[in-house]
Amino acid sequence: MLNIFDQVTWLLPLGLLCLGLMVGSFLNVVIYRLPLMMETRWRKDCCELLELPPEAEAARLNLATPNSHCPHCGTGIKPWHNIPVLSYLFLRGKCAACGTGISLRYPTVELVTGLLTLALVFTFPASPALLGAMIFTWALVALTMIDVDHKLLPDDITLPLLWLGLLLNLGGTYTSLADAVAGAMLGYLALWSVYWLFKLVTGKEGMGYGDFKLLAALGAWMGWQALPMIILLSSVVGAVCGIALILFKGRGREQTLPFGPYLAAAGWIALMWGETLTSRYLSATGLN
Repeated sequence: MLNIFDQVTWLLPLGLLCLGLMVGSFLNVVIYRLPLMMETRWRKDCCELLELPPEAEAARLNLATPNSHCPHCGTGIKPWHNIPVLSYLFLRGKCAACGTGISLRYPTVELVTGLLTLALVFTFPASPALLGAMIFTWALVALTMIDVDHKLLPDDITLPLLWLGLLLNLGGTYTSLADAVAGAMLGYLALWSVYWLFKLVTGKEGMGYGDFKLLAALGAWMGWQALPMIILLSSVVGAVCGIALILFKGRGREQTLPFGPYLAAAGWIALMWGETLTSRYLSATGLN
């Protein structure tokens, strides 16, 4: 199989693009349904804890059922209406049954996932490192959108991502196992310390525990050496975006912003170009 990719150079990029588009379509389901599934579990747990009668059983909802359907008219989406990006263009952004507009967000997530997956081929050869980087990318896309919507980074994604990073680094896929373990520990403790320092000084919570777990996962993938760059990049981008929202959209300074998307973006950049950026920084500062 690897020989085929070497002989037909365009086959791997095309395959990754198509795969990324299809996964992006599935990620739209994850982004929408996973928070609802979590809320259902929480409500059930609360009823049990408070010894209240259970709520009426809602329609079963998971990542597989029910089938995708129009939220306005309830008509099931046919397979040929669910082709990533192309179906949206063919249907002109409207439901085939009732004509209600379809959010541009769905093809955007598909296209972004496809392009990010395609970009991996320019950094990683066909190898386990490429497969791991694909899973890493898809998880970050899902986490980013869920955090934007709900200010939530689900353990269902962050914790498996952390353990997968450690598993892949058993063989030194991205970094040594020792550096990966240290990265997971220091990643969690770094933001945990900032959280408690901020809370002691201001009496407010500056971030959620999901941010700690996400940075721990990034450390597990790339080692403790990547953490300063990830924290710096995410902080700078977060500050710029926050200031822009205040200036141009009138967002109040007291309104919270999810930090997960900035961590995810910085983590992906570090995976792709971390060593290059670090070496250039050290050269520019004369530390190398």
